[in-house]
Amino acid sequence: MKAAHSGGFLVLPWPGGGGSSDPAQGEESQGCLMLRSGALLGVTLICVAVLRKWIAGGVCRCSVRLDGKTVVITGANAGIGKETSRDLARRGARVVMACRDLTRAERAAEEIRRSTGNGNVVIRHLDLASTYSIRQFAKDFLDSEERLDILINNAGVMMCPKQLTEDNFETQLAVNHLGHFLLTNLLLPKLKSSSPSRVVNVSSVAHRGGRIDFDDLFFSRRPYGALESYRQSKLANILFSRELARRLSGSGVSSFSLHPGVIRTELGRHVEGWFPLVGLLLKLPSLLLMKTPWEGCQTSLYCAVTPGLEELSGCYFSDCAEKETAPEGQDDVVARKLWEVSTRLVGLKNTC
Repeated sequence: MKAAHSGGFLVLPWPGGGGSSDPAQGEESQGCLMLRSGALLGVTLICVAVLRKWIAGGVCRCSVRLDGKTVVITGANAGIGKETSRDLARRGARVVMACRDLTRAERAAEEIRRSTGNGNVVIRHLDLASTYSIRQFAKDFLDSEERLDILINNAGVMMCPKQLTEDNFETQLAVNHLGHFLLTNLLLPKLKSSSPSRVVNVSSVAHRGGRIDFDDLFFSRRPYGALESYRQSKLANILFSRELARRLSGSGVSSFSLHPGVIRTELGRHVEGWFPLVGLLLKLPSLLLMKTPWEGCQTSLYCAVTPGLEELSGCYFSDCAEKETAPEGQDDVVARKLWEVSTRLVGLKNTC
């Protein structure tokens, strides 16, 4: 088709217009479009796979067996605690699942027994919000168990509304720190007699920005902040683990703290309660951007079973590798003071 002149302007035909398009050209354009779409889809899938692998983090590749060993895991009936229990049971350990809800715990224990073939998985009642329950658990354990090789302080609460326990402790600090502090100290005789043994404290990267407010640990005078309280409790985990390692130097008992990652578990139910829209919006992205419980338990396993970590006692781990804590997690003066204050709060007369 020839170009037409109109009022001194050159008028060109519209590409493909006038019904004169070449069918072969159209098919070629469609083929190119499909090829480009396929390439884009392929690149997207590769990027998603790489992103998922990065988010999943490190994997504990240690294949050590634990036959004849005894492990205690708090909060073991769900989430990363359940997956940690399953893995250690598969390695042949006697697994003691220390849980508050015995009904759910028994269901989880039975599932683990079936899936691993290890019938030596037992449950015991433990409510970390009650010093009475903790003392009762420790007494029964010391009276009935021959050894304790690994204690994994895994249970925790996250950003819950302000509540006080029966001991008048703020719940997050009580469950996440004080309960495990008391439990560990009460079980130390068995840990020492079973050495080499390990204490593994599940903390969080949320310790960054945390602060131990010794003047108002339980938010009695200052306004309560769920995130602020959570950060304080997770920082306390790291300082406790660090001070425990210092006090147990040469005893054969090692202490480690760790960040498990951001995980798809029910732990975040209170976050969704505070911000329901955020919870709704994150439902689908969480499938991509959060670790599964199996992925989240890998660093706990790494600290529990990897040979040769004893020289790193007191250190902090993430993605199955040693990492540096925030500066506030390296303050030995605060760590010692927290130990002394915690001892008074939970009524311990003798500690290591």
